[in-house]
Amino acid sequence: MSLERVLKTLEAFGLSRSDSEVYLYLAKKGPRKGSEVANALKISKQQLYSSLKNLKNKGIVNTSFDRPALFSALAFEEVLELLIRIRVDQAKAIRQTKNELLKSWRSMKWRQHT
Repeated sequence: MSLERVLKTLEAFGLSRSDSEVYLYLAKKGPRKGSEVANALKISKQQLYSSLKNLKNKGIVNTSFDRPALFSALAFEEVLELLIRIRVDQAKAIRQTKNELLKSWRSMKWRQHT
């Protein structure tokens, strides 16, 4: 699988391009300091830390308690399973409210502005 295909897959699951690149770098290279990641990917520290925060919130990246902190990524297989589980849960939630949504849709009145 090419790097571009992996990036596009992660983006299809809702990660930004930057978040995907940061994740893949950590997944391939192992635990790294923020400055190492920013330098390797040629991105600003502000952009890096924004991506790291997003990835940490999704449970994809972890931070050590060392100083300076080391960032590490979950294995790619685990990330795919996590992202698939999220999508399945989202689909189930939509399916559970489908009838209610359709009822609301049918009863909606269109307001025209004049």
